[in-house]
Amino acid sequence: MQFEVIAEAYNRMSQTTSRIELTKILSEVLGLVDASLIAQVCYLTQGKLHPDFEGVEIGMADKMVSRAVQRAYNVRDATVNESLRKLGDMGSVVEKISKGAVQESLFPEHLTVKQVYDTLDQIAKTSGKGSSDYRIQRLAALLKSATSLEAKFLTRFVTGNLRLGVADYTVLDALAIAFTGDKTNRKLLERAYNLTSDLGYVAQLISSNGLKSIQRVKATPGKPIRPMLAERMTSSQTIIDQMNGHAAAEYKLDGERIQAHKVGGKVSLFSRRLEKIDAHYPDVSKSIGLIDEENLIIEGEVVALDSSGKYLPFQELMHRRRKYGIEEAIERYPAALNVFDVLYLRGQQTLDRPYTERRASLEDLVRSAKRIDPLKLLIVPARSVQSAREIDSLMTEALSAGCEGLVIKSLDSTYRAGAREFSWIKFKPEYRPGVSDTIDLVIVGANHGQGRRAGHYGAFLLAAYDKEKDLFRTTTKVGTGFTDADLEHLSKMLSEFRVDKKSPRLDAKVSSDDWFEPKIVIEVLASEITLSPIYTAGLGILRKDSGLALRFPKFTGKIREDKAPEDATTVKELVEMYQKQIRQFKASS
Repeated sequence: MQFEVIAEAYNRMSQTTSRIELTKILSEVLGLVDASLIAQVCYLTQGKLHPDFEGVEIGMADKMVSRAVQRAYNVRDATVNESLRKLGDMGSVVEKISKGAVQESLFPEHLTVKQVYDTLDQIAKTSGKGSSDYRIQRLAALLKSATSLEAKFLTRFVTGNLRLGVADYTVLDALAIAFTGDKTNRKLLERAYNLTSDLGYVAQLISSNGLKSIQRVKATPGKPIRPMLAERMTSSQTIIDQMNGHAAAEYKLDGERIQAHKVGGKVSLFSRRLEKIDAHYPDVSKSIGLIDEENLIIEGEVVALDSSGKYLPFQELMHRRRKYGIEEAIERYPAALNVFDVLYLRGQQTLDRPYTERRASLEDLVRSAKRIDPLKLLIVPARSVQSAREIDSLMTEALSAGCEGLVIKSLDSTYRAGAREFSWIKFKPEYRPGVSDTIDLVIVGANHGQGRRAGHYGAFLLAAYDKEKDLFRTTTKVGTGFTDADLEHLSKMLSEFRVDKKSPRLDAKVSSDDWFEPKIVIEVLASEITLSPIYTAGLGILRKDSGLALRFPKFTGKIREDKAPEDATTVKELVEMYQKQIRQFKASS
């Protein structure tokens, strides 16, 4: 398959602001791709070469790409830099330069998808002495053989600026349409994706073997399972009623959620965002390696400990998130993995087993791990509860131990990969009536700062996530709570995700000086949630022509780097928070 077909589709996709049109274009092009290449096309379309959990990044900065452009088209550095200053996008620069260049192709025919993918993969995996020149040489060879449009998107890909607005659910919708003719089959594809976290694998299965193969997908050690999430509720009595009078209550620890996989003697640790983070916690990996199981998937929370073994706040654990000085960090900030679930054990996935059975297996597993330092592998404390009084009592105990609160779990609940539902309920002090909830929202736009904030952004447009439509819907602008350091840091982070127009995944009525791909999640507080005609979160659900807005929003100081944008507070949750406010107002009046 010629890469030009893909480049033309990318060009159409980059010009639309409609998610429906975006999905249509993608489904059309995926339907043309051979099964042997469809995984690679899915990865490329998302700006990747492999699934996130493999940790392969192409890593070419503008300066290195500029040298490849100079070599490919025989132009001067000043020419590239001047064009980049005017156009602001290296892809557009290369498209312009390539149109006027005399090219000598190193490939006898048009570029193929396989040639492009294999070359980019070689570039990404090359390291060590001489690797920079090799990368420049290989990219220059591609550019010499590319059409102007191909060169534009090749360059955007290697610089991390593809930005087509394509997310996981967009690809799943497109695959369902392309290979089953029915978008509702996305649910089956989504289940397979939730168990493997590998869109390319799912695409290859559906294109080669149809829906039956998708329905047979099971969890496999080595491929992270997308985590199950808890809903929130506001009172212990409401929670115990939801659980029909009997549940298990676990401590909610203030750490980093981790999924640990053991395959033979190899241990891999994955973050909540499915990033491989073995390098940050080699001591945790070592402990899991001592468990006498060949193939295993367990889930838990890594928490920093003081010298007495008491839990420390999340901020202390973040000292472990560094590239250098790991051994020193282990010494200064010891941590333990506190496990709360087992998802694969003794050759079988355990997700479909009830909570009580999984918990019993987990307790046996931890007890049998005799060679492990007892302070390195712990089990999250849990207790059976049958009343609101018991939940409140355990909450007090958990808070005194340095925890955030509780997670209450239905005794017969299975582990629903990628789902957020009421069989798990998180209960924290700030969720109680009379105290504002913290809300995690995604930055989708920003206005330039004035006065002392000149040169940085002064206010940010935030959005909640609508999972049903795979859209981000606006709910507030926030400009308070930020230090100068916060604004400088966020401005740098956001520069990587700035786009010329709003994302096809964004539903917004309000304007913004700059738009961003929905990538960065921040935590905010607000005095209340109100109805508003200018914001789109919950638009028309509670009142015609009105959505939900936050009143007096304030940044808490926490950037939720542990959360993907799809893990942000949902529109459904905002609606429930608003309805709770109304009930409280009626009860007090």
